[in-house]
Amino acid sequence: MSAAPAAPLTRRALLRSAFTAAVLAGTAAALAPVLRARRPRQTLTPAPLAEETYRGRHLAVDQAGVRIDGRPLHVMRRADGSYLSGINHFQSYPTPLELARAAVDELGTAQLAPAAPHHG
Repeated sequence: MSAAPAAPLTRRALLRSAFTAAVLAGTAAALAPVLRARRPRQTLTPAPLAEETYRGRHLAVDQAGVRIDGRPLHVMRRADGSYLSGINHFQSYPTPLELARAAVDELGTAQLAPAAPHHG
């Protein structure tokens, strides 16, 4: 048995191959950012600027903010450079660590609520 002779490459077959290659390349280019975004990112946890145990609670202050027992405390910076939080928004404190200590005093044995997801 002999193999059938190869059909000559026609203009139509060449254009179809080129079009298919272009569609595949365009689809890959469009999907690349989506696939890249799904990959887990390696994030480095910033080193705490201040960390201590106060009244049995772990306080940490870093570039990301203030955490009490690992839960974030919403902190706002005032125009005069002091800090306040939602725990006691009537008094401001000179440093985030002092603010965290005051929040622990106010909370007593209660825990901070878990952080709500941000929208937008």
